[in-house]
Amino acid sequence: MTATVRAWAELLRISALFTVPGDALAGAAAIGRRPGRGTALAVGASLCLYEAGMALNDWADRDEDAVDRPHRPIPSGRITPAAALTAAGALTAAGLALAARAGRPALTVATGLAATVWAYDLHLKHTQAGPAAMAAARALDLLLGATATWGAGAEPEHSGMRTVAAPGPATGLVRAPAPIPVSAGKRRRGPIARLVGRGGRALAQAGGDAQPRQGEPSRQAAFPLRATLPSAALLGAHTYAVTAVSRHETQGGSAVAPLSALAAVIALGATAAREQRGSGDVTPVPGRGASGGSQRPEPGASAATPASPRILLTALTGAYLRTAAEPLLHATLNPSPPLTQRAVGSGIRAMIPLQAALAARAGAVGTGLAVMGLVPLARTLARKVSPT
Repeated sequence: MTATVRAWAELLRISALFTVPGDALAGAAAIGRRPGRGTALAVGASLCLYEAGMALNDWADRDEDAVDRPHRPIPSGRITPAAALTAAGALTAAGLALAARAGRPALTVATGLAATVWAYDLHLKHTQAGPAAMAAARALDLLLGATATWGAGAEPEHSGMRTVAAPGPATGLVRAPAPIPVSAGKRRRGPIARLVGRGGRALAQAGGDAQPRQGEPSRQAAFPLRATLPSAALLGAHTYAVTAVSRHETQGGSAVAPLSALAAVIALGATAAREQRGSGDVTPVPGRGASGGSQRPEPGASAATPASPRILLTALTGAYLRTAAEPLLHATLNPSPPLTQRAVGSGIRAMIPLQAALAARAGAVGTGLAVMGLVPLARTLARKVSPT
């Protein structure tokens, strides 16, 4: 690795990059869709916006880093402040361009994500709102994956985790689209669900009873926003806890932050291990109403949760707890800068098994396993380039 390449790798924290794709994949799983073209665009947009945040972070902290971290690329003179700021702007533009290709709702969410990233780096990180801003950014990243996947009309995910009654107006949840038989040469047209509303309400829902066209179910049904909220909340809560600890990583001395984060991680693990109901893995059956009536299981699906996906969910949650909890315990017992930094780095890497658990919890077992495949890559690169 040449000096210039290594400097940019350090500036952009490339070892933390592998914690990003799982956001979009977990978002797709939350709405019960297979990853597709829209998911890939969301992953690309997320990677660009994440790297923009890394470059902007070091540009904004260049004076502080000159005192606390003189080895960083900007204070050490290996990268100029102008180059870092230019990279942040270019990566932000690239991320928004990729999101735009996934549709207007995805672009709207990506714009909110970019604004949150810039607001955090330029001001909010040094305020009490810093951890909340970072948590919001991660939650929006998961929502970006969900909106991009939905807008691209990806196929429903049939994982066989379970089949339950589709929630309707009585439950307050939005009904997922159901395939409708259409005779050859004809299409049944219904009210178009508008995904973008006025005043920044990008996911405003209209026409929840819309009948999907053949081959275009996701473009005509209302986006199931509530299905994404449990996963987004869990991921955001983990991000909040890790960010709160990171505020002490240069000086150390605080046992309260890692202890609070440890309690949060245990609670999040217990929640993630529980079976999710009434969200993305719900598969309505054609011809059955949401207000009542039994639901027919999809071919190959089981009415009860199979043992193997349940075991996988438990294993993924265990991997999350093992990755995040032990370093936080050490930092609580000895809140020195090295142990605090180690706890932050482990907390960042723990996002991968958490994302995998969220996908499996929503019924996307294959997606969860694919996300876990990023763990060895992240671990290998973390030995060369620090994720913090």
